[in-house]
Amino acid sequence: MHIKNINLFTQKYPSKKHYPFNLDIFQQTPIVKFYSPITFFIGENGTGKSTLLKAIALKCGIHIWGDAKSCYKANPYSEILYEFMKVNWTLDKVSGSYFDSELSRTFAQYLDEWAESDPDVFKYFGGKSLLTQSHGQSLMSYFTSRYKIKGVYFLDEPETALSPKNQLKLLKLFQKTGEKGHAQFIIATHSPILLACPNADIYNFDSLPLKRITYEKTQHYQTYKSFFSDRSKFLDNRSEL
Repeated sequence: MHIKNINLFTQKYPSKKHYPFNLDIFQQTPIVKFYSPITFFIGENGTGKSTLLKAIALKCGIHIWGDAKSCYKANPYSEILYEFMKVNWTLDKVSGSYFDSELSRTFAQYLDEWAESDPDVFKYFGGKSLLTQSHGQSLMSYFTSRYKIKGVYFLDEPETALSPKNQLKLLKLFQKTGEKGHAQFIIATHSPILLACPNADIYNFDSLPLKRITYEKTQHYQTYKSFFSDRSKFLDNRSEL
């Protein structure tokens, strides 16, 4: 592993009334430790998992493609959590990347522009333009090529454009690459398939303070298991989710 833990300087937050500093999870979690090369963040929308993921990536100095800065900010605090954080490395700092499916097409467009002057750049991404492949195919080409490189990798809901079959391929890629020891993954997800990755840690953002949870105790696993066991009760109009 490359990152062993992060510290959140809760006493230095500039506001306790504005997102994300107003979230109890960030006020009651001064440290997050990493025990496995593969760590998942889970929780309902708005719990802060993607916000923390992005903040750690920014603190690591990782560029986020297509993350254009608007001149107008309704909430001036929304993007500065990383300023109140410290990343503690196991040994030396390493490079890496941040993936968000909404930003992946921007990266693919940049890649095509680079290839105009250096066509060999495609050999690092499956041998051809990511824009000429289906969205799912292009993502798997990117993942398979990029994660061969030593680094720390942040992914925000990578399952969004992937079929169940490709999610299984990505799970195996996480497992294989993590076992080699050169890559560390921190992933925000809703996918019960990805969460099944052996020996991965799962942090539950629906609990206070933030704590690890086993796969079988996640809401994702329990909901899907219950659905496949007796889907009729979920399809009853009188049922509540």
